[in-house]
Amino acid sequence: MQARAQQADTTAPAAAPAPGTTTPDTTRPSAYPATPDTSSAVTPSLLLSPPSPVLPAGAAAAADTTGPAAPSPFSLDNPKAYTIAGITLTGAKYLDESLVVAASGLTIGQKITLPGDALGDAIRKLWDQKLFSDVAFLVDKIDGDKIYLDLHVAERPRLANFYFRGASKSQADELKEKSGLIAGRVVTGSTRRDAIYKIRKYFTEKGYRDVDINVTERPNTTQLNSVDLVFDIRRGSKIKVNDINFAGNGNMDPYRLKKKMKGTHEMTRFTLHPIPATSVYGRPAPLSFSEYLKQGGFLSFSSTKRLLDPYVRLKLFSSSKFNEKKYEEDRDKVISYYNSKGYRDVTLDKDTLYTVENGNLNVDIKLTEGRKYYFGNITWKGNTVYPDSVLNQVIGIHRGDIYNLELMQKRLGTVPSQEGGDVSSLYLDYGYLFFRITPVETAIRGDTIDYEMRIIEGPQADIKRVTITGNDKTNEHVVRRELRTVPGEKFSRQEIIRSTREISQLGFFNPEKVQPQPQPNAEDGTVDIGWTVEEKPSDQLQLSAGWGGYYGITGTVGITFNNFSLRNIFTKNAWRPLPSGDGQKLSLQIQSNGKYYSSYNFSFTEPWLGGKKRNPFTVSFFKTRMANATSYTGYGIPLFDNSSYMKTMGISVALGKQLHWPDDFFSLQYQINYQRFKLKDFSDAYLGLPGLTDGIVNNLNLRITLDRNSTDQPQFPRSGSHISLFGQFTPPYSAFNPDKDYAHMTAQENFKFIEYQKYRLTAEWYVPVGKPQGKDNRTFVLKAAIKMGFLGKYNNKVPLSPFERFDVGGDGMSNMTYYYGKDIISQRGYEEYYTSDPRVNPTSAGSPPPGYQGFTIFNKYTLELRYPVSLNPSSTIYALTFFEAGNGYEGFKEYNPFRLRRAAGIGMRFFLPMFGLLGFDYGVGFDRLQQGAGLKDATKFNFMLGFEPD
Repeated sequence: MQARAQQADTTAPAAAPAPGTTTPDTTRPSAYPATPDTSSAVTPSLLLSPPSPVLPAGAAAAADTTGPAAPSPFSLDNPKAYTIAGITLTGAKYLDESLVVAASGLTIGQKITLPGDALGDAIRKLWDQKLFSDVAFLVDKIDGDKIYLDLHVAERPRLANFYFRGASKSQADELKEKSGLIAGRVVTGSTRRDAIYKIRKYFTEKGYRDVDINVTERPNTTQLNSVDLVFDIRRGSKIKVNDINFAGNGNMDPYRLKKKMKGTHEMTRFTLHPIPATSVYGRPAPLSFSEYLKQGGFLSFSSTKRLLDPYVRLKLFSSSKFNEKKYEEDRDKVISYYNSKGYRDVTLDKDTLYTVENGNLNVDIKLTEGRKYYFGNITWKGNTVYPDSVLNQVIGIHRGDIYNLELMQKRLGTVPSQEGGDVSSLYLDYGYLFFRITPVETAIRGDTIDYEMRIIEGPQADIKRVTITGNDKTNEHVVRRELRTVPGEKFSRQEIIRSTREISQLGFFNPEKVQPQPQPNAEDGTVDIGWTVEEKPSDQLQLSAGWGGYYGITGTVGITFNNFSLRNIFTKNAWRPLPSGDGQKLSLQIQSNGKYYSSYNFSFTEPWLGGKKRNPFTVSFFKTRMANATSYTGYGIPLFDNSSYMKTMGISVALGKQLHWPDDFFSLQYQINYQRFKLKDFSDAYLGLPGLTDGIVNNLNLRITLDRNSTDQPQFPRSGSHISLFGQFTPPYSAFNPDKDYAHMTAQENFKFIEYQKYRLTAEWYVPVGKPQGKDNRTFVLKAAIKMGFLGKYNNKVPLSPFERFDVGGDGMSNMTYYYGKDIISQRGYEEYYTSDPRVNPTSAGSPPPGYQGFTIFNKYTLELRYPVSLNPSSTIYALTFFEAGNGYEGFKEYNPFRLRRAAGIGMRFFLPMFGLLGFDYGVGFDRLQQGAGLKDATKFNFMLGFEPD
C-alpha cells in the first residue's frame, strides 16, 4: 500500500508566463495529473496502489508467482484497523526527524483504519508546512494488527540570496521590496512566477512594456539546502506616448480633454518634418495657417497650440511614459469632464493602443458625446428646519445652468468634504446626524432635467459617550480637554473637524492618524464618538552649531520635554526617563563658545493653568556672558579673560487666555520681562554707542500679544493662517523726570533704565495647491508670510536705546553669537548687512562698522512653495523653493517699503523626533550680483539646527 502526495517544482530556468496563464508541470510522472504549483493552497493527491501482497524484505524473489494472486490486506470492501507500531523518516536531509513526524499528527500507538482518511490527513498537514515537494507514506511491515510506516519526503530548498541583472542599483533596491522575495523562505515554482509577475509589473509602470525576464536557480555553497535566484532582466526601450487622438468629440476641444488626463501625457517634440497624424478612427484634420488666420487663432491659446503641435510640443514638467493603470484612471477623468459640461450620456466606445514608426505609442479614443443637458426646476420636499430659499442659496444651482451631477452632489454634500458649505453640512453642524437627502429626477423635457430633493431630517442627535484610544503616553484628560465633542451636547460636524485640529496641534500625535469614529444610535437618537490617536515622539534633543567668524564655533545643547508632568515629579514610577503625559513643556539649553560666549536658558509652560480653561502660563530664566577680546595672538586669534565682558540676566512670566471674539482661534497673552545688562570695560563696537562701556542697564517691559492661529497642524501646515501682533512697552521714565537734560548726560546715565516702545507683526498663510494625491494626501502648499518690526521712543529728547533693535541678514544662527538684546532677523541669500542700501552688501560675515547700532524698522516678505517628501511622524521631510525680499532701516526718514533686498532659492526641512528641525537653504541674492562676477559670489548656503530662524 502506498499513500502519496506530490507537488511539482521545476528547478531549471523557466521563461516567465504571460499574465493570466499557468505553466504546466513538466516534472510530475505521467500517472499524476498536471496541476499548477501554488504555495498558498495545495490539495495533495492520495494514491492507493492496486491490491498486492505486502511481503517482507527479500521475500519477493522466492515467492511463487505461478499460482493465484494472494488477497491484498488493504481492501476497500474490507477496511481494517491497525495500531501504528513505528514511524521512520526517509528523504529528510536537513530537517529534524522528530519535528517532521510530529507535524504529520501521527503518533506511535495511534489506531488508524486502512483504507481510511488518517494518512491523507497526515499528508495534508505536512503539505501545509510548505517545506516539501513530495510526501509519501509506505508500509514497511505488518505484524498482526501492528503496522510500521515509512514516511518519505523530498525537501524544498530555501532562498539564500536573489539578484537582479539588468536593473540599475536604485531599481534593484526597490525590487528587493516589491518582488516579495524574502531570504530564508522555501523556494517553489510559485515563488518564481510571483516574483517575475511583480518585476514585470514594476517595469511596466515605469514605461517598459516589452520586459523579458528569465530566472536561474543555482545552489548556494555557503548554506545547507539553499539556492540563489538570479533574475536576468531585459527591459527593452521605454515606451512613451507619441500622440493622443480623440474621435467623436465634436463639441469638446481635444486639448482640454488631454489636459484632464493627468497621468498620460504626450512626449515633447521639436521637428521641422512632422510625422503625419494617424488614427484608427479617422485621420485628425490638421489646422492650416490660412484657417488659423481666418478664425483669429492668434487670439486663442488652444488654436495656437494646435497649429504648432506637429512641430513644437513642450512637456518640460510631465512624464510621457505610458502607465496602464494611470491611463485607466484618465479615461474615467475624460468621461467625468464631459459629465461636468452637461454631457451625461457620453460613452467611451473604443480605445486602441498601437506602436508607430518612432517606436512609441499612439492612443486613439472614440467617443459618443450624446446630448448636452441643463438643470430645470429644483424643488425641496421634507424640509422643516430650513426654508426653500435658504437651501436654494446653499446649493447655488439655477434653472438653465449646465447639468453637472458632480457639482450637484458636492453642493448637496452626498460626497463629504472638510470645507463644508453644502446642504448636508448645514444640517450636520446643528446636530441632525440622521439627516438624509436623495435627489430624484422628476422629469426630462428635451434637454432639461427637473429634480426633487427629498429630505429626511430626523431628530437632533445628542452625544452619549466619548472614548479615546491610542494615547499610551499622554494622559486622557490632556486629550479630552481639547475636544469640542462633549457628552450631553448636540452633535456637530464642525466641532468634530475643530476637535481633530486641536488634537493635531498638541504635537503629541500623528496628525494623519487622528480619526473620529461617530457611531449613531438610531434607537435613542444619540451618538457615541470614539477618538483614535497614535502617539509619536515629541521630546527633542537640540544639537546645533553656528560659525561666528574668527570667534569660531558656537555650540548649543538643549533638551525639550514637550509632554512633561510636573505633578508626578515625586512619583518614583513616573520617571521613564522623566514624568510625562500632562502636556506641560520643560526646556533646558546651554550655549557656549568657550571663554568668549556662554548662555543658560530654562523655561516651563503649563498650557492649562488651573486645568479648566486654556490659560497658558510660562516662566523662563536665562543668563548669558559675552567677553571682549583683550589681546590677540600672532595669527590674529583673539584671547579672552574676565577683565572685559557683558553679562545678561533675564526672567519673564507670561499668562495667556483664549478669546471667543472675533472667534476662538484668537488668544491674548500678557508677559512681564526683566533684563539686566552688566558691562565691564566692554567695547562699544558691539553696541555702536560711544561711552557705554561700563555700568548696569535695566530693561523692564510689558509685552501684550494678540495671536490668531488656525493652521491645521504645527510641523507641516497645509491650510489656515497664523497671525501674531505684539506691543512691548517699558515704563515712560522720562515722564517722571521732565526736567532731565538728556543731551548732557553720559551714556551710562541715559541707559540705566532704558525706555522704548516696540511692535512686531508676523503673518503667515498656508494654501494647498492642487488636489491631494496618494494615501497620505500629499499636495503642494503655498506659504505667504509678512514680518515687520518697529522700535520707537516716547520722548524725542531721550536717545533711543541700542538694545532691542533689529539685526537683519545672515542665517539667524551665526549672528546669534552677538546676543546682546537684539532681534535676529534672517534673510536667505545675504550675509548680515548694516545699511538699507541694497547695493551695499558684505561678502562675508564680520563685525559691524563703527557707529552701527542696529535697525529700528524692518520688513520681510516670503513666498514658499512646499512639497512633502515624507509625512511619517518619525521623519517629516519636505522640499521647498522660495522667493524672499526684505530690508532694515535706521528710521522713518530712510524707510521705503519697496526698497528691498531680493533673493530666491531652494531648501529642505527634516523634522526628527529627538533632534527637532534640521534644514538647509541655498539662496541667490539678486542684489549681490555684480557685473563681471559669477553667480557663486551672490549665493549663500544656510544650515539650521534645532529651530527655524526668524
